[in-house]
Amino acid sequence: MKYYSTLFLLVFFVTCSAFSQGKAIKYTVSSGETVNQIAQKFKVTPFDIYELNPDARNGVKPNTVLLIPTGKSTDKKETAAKSTSSSKSTTHEVQPKETLYGIEKKYGLTDEALKAANPFLVTDGLQPGQTLTIPGKGSVAKPAATSEKKKEKGAEKYVFHDVQPKETKFGIAKQYGISVEELEKKNPEIVSSLPVGYRLTIKGTAPKTDNPAPAAVAKTEEPKKAAESKKAVSYMEYQVKPKETFYSLGRVFHLSQEELVALNPSLSEGVKEGMVLKVPAGYVAPQPIVAQSQPTEKTVQTSVEKPVEKAVERPVETSGGGIKIVDKVKSETVSADPEIVELTKKRGQNERKKVVLLLPFNLAKLQSDTTGMAARLKTDKFLNMTLDFYSGAMMAIDSAKTLKLPIDVSIYDSQETKTTSNISSLIAQNKLQDADAVVGPFYQNNAESTANSLRLYNVPVISPLSKDVANPIDNLYQTIPSNDVVRNAIFDYMRAKNGNIVAVVDKKKESVISYIKQNQKGVVFAGLTEAGGLDVANLKSLLLPTRMNYVVMETGNTAMIKSVIKALIDSQKTCQVQLVILEPNSTLDTDEINFDNLVQLKLMYPSVTRDSDDQTVSIFKKEYKLKNKVNPNTYATRGFDVTFDTMMRLVQGKTYQETTDLMTTQQVDNKFQFYKKEDGGHANKGVYILYYDSDLTLKEAN
Repeated sequence: MKYYSTLFLLVFFVTCSAFSQGKAIKYTVSSGETVNQIAQKFKVTPFDIYELNPDARNGVKPNTVLLIPTGKSTDKKETAAKSTSSSKSTTHEVQPKETLYGIEKKYGLTDEALKAANPFLVTDGLQPGQTLTIPGKGSVAKPAATSEKKKEKGAEKYVFHDVQPKETKFGIAKQYGISVEELEKKNPEIVSSLPVGYRLTIKGTAPKTDNPAPAAVAKTEEPKKAAESKKAVSYMEYQVKPKETFYSLGRVFHLSQEELVALNPSLSEGVKEGMVLKVPAGYVAPQPIVAQSQPTEKTVQTSVEKPVEKAVERPVETSGGGIKIVDKVKSETVSADPEIVELTKKRGQNERKKVVLLLPFNLAKLQSDTTGMAARLKTDKFLNMTLDFYSGAMMAIDSAKTLKLPIDVSIYDSQETKTTSNISSLIAQNKLQDADAVVGPFYQNNAESTANSLRLYNVPVISPLSKDVANPIDNLYQTIPSNDVVRNAIFDYMRAKNGNIVAVVDKKKESVISYIKQNQKGVVFAGLTEAGGLDVANLKSLLLPTRMNYVVMETGNTAMIKSVIKALIDSQKTCQVQLVILEPNSTLDTDEINFDNLVQLKLMYPSVTRDSDDQTVSIFKKEYKLKNKVNPNTYATRGFDVTFDTMMRLVQGKTYQETTDLMTTQQVDNKFQFYKKEDGGHANKGVYILYYDSDLTLKEAN
């Protein structure tokens, strides 16, 4: 009761303090709103809102009541009023997406007058957060002194943006009126990925407290930083889920058992389902049925920091040239769903299974390399890919151990090149014949050779990374959908929506033209001019007012892209139109193409990976970064997805082959929907259809 009384008094005094100064108003969050959107609505920064609402850093829910600061805007108005009365001028704070033209039109100014009053616009350009002097009518603007300009630059306002689920670099860059290149230059950590919750620097220099923790921290600073973090901690309530323990709670919230009991004395009698605990805010609690969200005892070393030999920090047994890892654990398993199967739901006990991972570490070559591991990691992309995949696979193994799955995992160095491997040697030593599934090798011809050798033993071989079309081998499973499968998926989607499909294809894209003509009957091609440009009139004539028109655009020509976009936007006045591409198009990422137009046309495309804000996805990414000090890239996530999916299929009370005929599964980024090819073997047709919605986020098409 003391705790609740103290909490009430604290909230009461904070609230009274805020309102007694007249610097905050109450605002109720609407459905779908984010802190950034609310900040823009009230012309404050997200940081201003977080100052009065610390828990908002963890996200806001509908009907949440926030305190919105108004003192700053009031002060600015008073300043502006004084300025107007004395010098007939006022001030204006630049908002995201504002332009010089819009500001000049709003205040009835010429471009010369605005720049004369604000000389820094000539050199720095217009940026969100700038405070502009708006000269009054009849007043003569005086250029600011050089020293004042330097002072303003020195005190440049810090503008940041917290990445929300499904946001993209393009959308964020457009929101603040900057290019993707500028955004990446300010935030080099997001070049390879854009993690949810990451704080982006938009303008200025981030204060030390806002910067993400660096990968390596001097030991002398650790106690000080730890103390500071304890002072700044806030708390939330968390309800205990079924089967949660001190261990799982401690790993999720990064607290020892003693610290949990100190915060929650009732825990001295043990952890019980339904208990409401006081825990540090800022952590998303995992759902108990999802293995990838569970933290583990072992730590996977990041591939960019440690040599290969030290990347394997588990019980290791070297024999026959292989690295062997055996996790002797027991398990509970899972049920099925008619469509996407949740493999981690409880289903019963199974006999022990064996999974083998064949990864191309090429240890012998590395040990004889005189250039050193650090230099090798900088130049060897294949090695980095292998280590990233391995780090994700280790997360899957640890998750399986947390779920107590009856799985033994052996990892061997496949010593691969494009044309050679040591697989035959491993088979000669009887290392693979008793496996229930083999993940790897990486190269397609090696995967096919392995599958052929193990066909008599009925061992499924899962090819984890190859995009090549496989030869017909019954026990070979391709996990990456082929290009034609990906293309077919989006055409199937458009036909399912009874869409009118029109193709605009550059003459240079002969393979695309051939594919559509041979495989997609009924698709009409828009006409091109003799010079190879778009015949706009012909394109518009092919659009139907009574159906959804899907315009498939395949060209890297900027002029043609602009012509297509303009024609489609014009046509939206009379019919429904959606722009579609079949594969990534780098030209669309340039500043020459207006991203807002792509959003207006709801640009749609097929993808083998999804962009999800699912809670379990966020937890995986967070746990991976905690272990590896970097965000998971595509290969690391795929390492987790393929390995975890394989293990979970084996504990369904069926063979791997039987589960592929019955189940479609989905992991962090990848969907596994296997089908048996007519000529033999299995391939994956798990493809996502994604599109840009009006809120600048990527969504999955239904």
